[in-house]
Amino acid sequence: MTSRFQASLVPGTMKRKERYIASLDEVSIARDGDCAWISYVEEGIPQTRLQIGPEINRMSDKEILESHNECLRAEAKRVAEYKHVAVEVPLGSAQIEHHAQTDQWVPRGGVLRCLIHDHELDQLVVEIDEQKLSLEQFGKLLTTYAGWGMRIEFVPEDEVHRRPAREVREPGPEDGV
Repeated sequence: MTSRFQASLVPGTMKRKERYIASLDEVSIARDGDCAWISYVEEGIPQTRLQIGPEINRMSDKEILESHNECLRAEAKRVAEYKHVAVEVPLGSAQIEHHAQTDQWVPRGGVLRCLIHDHELDQLVVEIDEQKLSLEQFGKLLTTYAGWGMRIEFVPEDEVHRRPAREVREPGPEDGV
């Protein structure tokens, strides 16, 4: 059986709670064609659309829930085994590319070397590969990674291609901040 998860946030919730392995008394299950909608009794947990296929007609709620729980177990296993590697495009290669269909710049890798400028009208300009992006364009580029985190390391203009030495401590006056 092939299944696909699709989460939709419950309207009106402030912070999304995580789905968990559940028992039948912790969820309600609704069927919609080849799909099942799993809703947790606990408030604030996203509803899950589990695409099952025609065999859904022969499945009990318990079997549907076990499919849902098995998807959660598989996802947890993938997360536990995942080792993130941030790919940095080599110097001289384009770090970003423009997609005409969405009129948006997108990163080609997981690291961006940027220069920060301010326009004569006190507007931020972010330069990547000699392409000057407005704050709005840069923000749209960042939405490519919506749901991720981001670290920013400020370095002198001529060292954007190098990782700086790093210390974890409270900054002082000698740091220029």
